[in-house]
Amino acid sequence: MTQYFKSIKFQFLVLMLGLLIAGCESDDPQKEDTPELITKATLTFTPVGGGTAVTATATDPDGEGVQDIAVDGAINLTAGVNYTLTLSLINELAEVTSPEYNITEEVEEEGKEHMFFFAWTGDVFSDPSGNGNIDNRADAVNYEDEDEGGLPIGIVTSWTAGAAASSGTFRVVLKHQPDLKTETSSADTGETDLDIEFEINVN
Repeated sequence: MTQYFKSIKFQFLVLMLGLLIAGCESDDPQKEDTPELITKATLTFTPVGGGTAVTATATDPDGEGVQDIAVDGAINLTAGVNYTLTLSLINELAEVTSPEYNITEEVEEEGKEHMFFFAWTGDVFSDPSGNGNIDNRADAVNYEDEDEGGLPIGIVTSWTAGAAASSGTFRVVLKHQPDLKTETSSADTGETDLDIEFEINVN
């Protein structure tokens, strides 16, 4: 009998220890490192001082399905005009009332984990000059927002269209950089949430 009860006691201790370990593991916060699901991106260029906003969209109706996100038309700006660019991202596969619907809010709330990068060709902008910071993080982009650590996010940026008529491309990349975003982290750092390229014209 003594040996029997010792065996039962040992099994009980092993069971309790297992439950304790499992409980500790389940209480640990889980890091959300998966890319955001974006089915529609809207770029809105609003003239500073008033005027008609210019919008461009890219859509991916099936989300993670076989279709890739595709732009729905060109961006057409007016020469010499200063614009504020605002980016809107949504997941139309989620309910409008779901926190998974408004990806822009999620990116803003998790700003320390996200950053937009930009690239363009054809001298379509006079400010910022250059060709963007996708190829080189140090290149100029006029960010108008920042995360809690003072690093740029890129939901809102400012641009001045070139003085002369020109055409080129405009690329937007959103990177997800949990525990990776720094003053020097680049478009090659982390997971890619969004990568779209538009034709852009200045008239």
